[in-house]
Parts: sequence; structure tokens; C-alpha cells
Amino acid sequence: MFDPSAVAENVLKRFQTVSRNRGTWEAHWEEVARRVLPSYSGSFIAEGDSFRNGEKRTEDMVDATGALALPRFAAVYESLLTPRNSIWHRIVPADPILKRNRAARLWFEEVRDVLFKHRYAPRANYSSQQYDAYLSMGAFGTGALFIDAIDPRYGMGLRYKAVHLGQVYFLENHQGIIDTVFRRFELTARQAAQRYGVEKLPDKIRQNATDPAKGETRHWFVNCVKPREEAEGFDPERVDVRGMAWADYTVAEDGRHLVHESGMNTFPYSIPRYITAPGEIYGRGPAMLVLPSLKVLNEQKKTLLKQGHKAVDPVLLAHDDGVLDSMSLKPGAVNYGGVTADGRPLVHTLPVGRVDFARELMEEERATINDAFLITLFQILVESPQMTATEVLERTREKGILLNPTMGRQQSEALGPLIERELDVLAQQGLLPPMPDIVRDAGGEFAIEYDSPLSRAARAEEAAGLLRLVDWARDYVNITGNPAPLDHINWDAAMPELAEIHAVPVRWINSPEVVAQIRQSRAQQADIQTAIEAGPAAAGLAKAVPELAGQGAG
Repeated sequence: MFDPSAVAENVLKRFQTVSRNRGTWEAHWEEVARRVLPSYSGSFIAEGDSFRNGEKRTEDMVDATGALALPRFAAVYESLLTPRNSIWHRIVPADPILKRNRAARLWFEEVRDVLFKHRYAPRANYSSQQYDAYLSMGAFGTGALFIDAIDPRYGMGLRYKAVHLGQVYFLENHQGIIDTVFRRFELTARQAAQRYGVEKLPDKIRQNATDPAKGETRHWFVNCVKPREEAEGFDPERVDVRGMAWADYTVAEDGRHLVHESGMNTFPYSIPRYITAPGEIYGRGPAMLVLPSLKVLNEQKKTLLKQGHKAVDPVLLAHDDGVLDSMSLKPGAVNYGGVTADGRPLVHTLPVGRVDFARELMEEERATINDAFLITLFQILVESPQMTATEVLERTREKGILLNPTMGRQQSEALGPLIERELDVLAQQGLLPPMPDIVRDAGGEFAIEYDSPLSRAARAEEAAGLLRLVDWARDYVNITGNPAPLDHINWDAAMPELAEIHAVPVRWINSPEVVAQIRQSRAQQADIQTAIEAGPAAAGLAKAVPELAGQGAG
């Protein structure tokens, strides 16, 4: 039987356990934030976003290389994985037989178009929030993107929110998949009453909410999304929230009171992680991997500034028994007695260190940092502007090979759950097109095929191989005049797959039946043309036969 008090107590106890085990991570993240994402500085040691607005956060950052590289890293990930101006994934039937059915493929293509329409709608706010999640992953190794239906007051569709890593806490299941998310946040008593209703609040918060003098008093809440268990009343046959696979609880810390219960059919978070170490739940990002270089570069910049100051405004050395009593350093000033009669200066500058050597050391650290943040991807054309297009593609493909392991993780851990959640929300709102009977009979199961620039480059190797084979065969035909090698190529099988590799929409491709009709019509036209061309010759032959016969008789 469902017991709200027991659920609230269980949520808070589990949250206290996971929050106590994260102190080392938060100190690490805070150190990284001060060097690459100063807007987050102070947020991990001040409970999420509870810090003074507008305060300066760049006091510890002398060199800005890391802070400039991080946004470019996020831009690389967005352009290679989720480019906002292109279709970066397809939804196809999971059944290979159904995949060959044109009606089924057209329906899944329509579903994809509806999904992209709502994902990139202005109110959805997907692009900016996904970018923030990539920023968090680049800096701290982990991001969190919450996907939900938009507020009904604004219509129907999707809404995205990148959640600050300082607010969310994760747990994995036995397969290493994140299946539990805690989020701790603050609301004023008035906001809590607006969001959950006064009657659902514990006594203390309810009293503050109804008192105009205390309505802005802030209170802490813990939200928990987790797999629903039988002890919590889970029954898959039910049609209410207790029949949904995922439980959504919100508990007020004051009074340890359950203020909200809901449910979801799909996990509402997309959680990208860069890499994970054995036994760790949270990821480690590029900034964490090159934190030593970031620290060294910061200290090198301090030293360079000191030496540069000395070089520009040097220390002066003068003999204590000299005749020069005072010296003016004003521009254009004349200092009498500063040289001997033979022109030898009596005042010298103190030699400074090798500023150029300090710059070389800094460039080495900058190269390491930029390489970790994938900045070198943007330097392909800059370094070798004379490269041909083929060479550029080959260099890009080589970079893609290095990126595939981490990019592949994003597809399985972040983008897969993202798309599954989006489709579930749209289906609940009735925004997807009616399902054809043939798809419904197959259970409606679907698969996701990623068509981002990175995955397309990997699959393009097949197309490139076919084109190279055609070139070799064509050269052979031109040399020998024998077209036999071309007979090995099955163009009827190759063309549909080439269209798929190059992201050509299904509706732009003729069905096999239409192709057969076109070929039949072409054959008929060829027969007619042959007959027309043969007509004069046949008529001449018919006329010549009697004449020849007459000559023979004569």
C-alpha cells in the first residue's frame, strides 16, 4: 500500500547518502569552474545556484585559454552530433522486413519530421539548453538535460531545461545505466503554494505562504525520479501514475513531507558523460583531464606578466658614488651627468629573464589544452589552406576516428533516451500522425539511425568504396572496350542504400513499382523508335525485291 510518509522519508534518506558521497567531486568541479567556466564559480560550494547575482568570478583566472576553448568544444559537439540546421537522425522500423515497406518508412519519416518541428520550435528552447549541457560535459564531464511537455498555457509541444550539475545527483542500476536522479532546489513559500497548492504543503511552509510578511521565505525541496517499485503501489495494469514505469516525487525538507507525486512512461533526463573511471558515476571532462596544464598556464601567465612589466619598466642600476643626484623618468627629460665624458652611461637597466622562452612554454600548454578541447578540428584548413577537397575530407575522417568512441557514448547514453522521451511526450499529446495498421501489427517498435556529420562520414566509406570500384571498372572498359566488369555492380541494390547514406528523403525516391513502370515505358519507347528507324529501310527493301525479281526473269 502506498504510504506518502514512508516515500518522503525514503527519498530524503537516499538523497542524504548520495549528497554526502559527492563532496570530493564538488571541490574538483569548483576548481575547474574557476579556470574554464567562471560563471559557475562558487555554485558548487553554495548549494547549486544559491550565490549572489552579478558578482565577479574571474579573480582566479589569469589566462583565458580554457575559458575560450570550452565554448568551442561545445560548438564542435553540437556541429558533429546535433547540428541545428540539419536532420541528424532518422527513425526507422525495427523490423528489417518492415523496413522495406514504403508505407511504413514514409510514416516513420513523417514522425521524424514532426519531432524535429517541435524540438526546434522557439518555445522548446532545445538548442540553447543542449549547448549548455555540452558546456557542462566539457567542463565537469557530466551534463543534465530535462525533457518535458511545455506548459499547457503556451500550447502543446516539448520543453527542455539544462539542469545545473550542482543541483542534481545520480545513481546507476546494476547495468551501469543512470536510472535515479535527485534534484535539490529552493522555492519561496509563495512559489511553492503556486506550484503545488497550499493544501499539499507542510504546516510551516503553508503558514509562511499565507502570511504576507513571510511569503518570500525560502525553503528547500528534493525531487526524485526513479523506477517505480511494487512497494510504492506500482501496477502496470493501472492507467494512472501508479501504472507508469517511472515515479516522480517531490519532498519538502521542512516537515519531511511529500508535496507532489507524478509518473512518467520514459526517463525524463538526458545525461551526457564524457568518460567515466571505474567505479565512478560522474564523468570526467576535458577540462578535468588537463587541469594540471590549466594551472601551470595560469602561473606561467603570472610570471610572464611580471617579467613583461620589468622589461617595459625596467629596474635602473646606478653607482652610489655617482655625481647624478636625481633622475627624471618623464618622457623627453634631460638628465645631466648621466654619462661620462667619453659617453659611457652611468645608469644601467637590470637584465630580465627570457620572455620569449616563457612564451614558448605557454604555447606548449595551450596546445595541450586546445587539443583536449578539440580545437584542432577547426585548424585543418588554417594549417594547410592548399589542401584539396579530398585531402580535407580525409583529414576530417581521421579526426572522426579519434572522436568516435566519445561521440558514440553520447548516442547511447544521451541522445537515445532523449529521442525516446520526446516521442513519448508527443504521443501523449496526440501530436504524432496516425499509425498505419502494418506498423501497429508489428508492435510499433522503432530504431534510431544517426545521420549526423560524424556518423555520415563513417558510413560514407561504403559509398566511397563503390565509387572507387566504378572508377576502376570504367578505366578497364576504356582500355579494353570490354564492359564485363560493370556487370558485377548491382545498381538496383546500391542506389537505395546510397540515397540512405546521403540522407535523401524517402519521398524523393521512386518506389520499385514506379521504377519498373519507368523501365517498361522506356523499353516500349525504344521498340517504337527502333521500328520507326527500321521503317524506311524496310520500305526500300520491299520495293527493291520486285525489281530484282523482274530483272531475274528478264
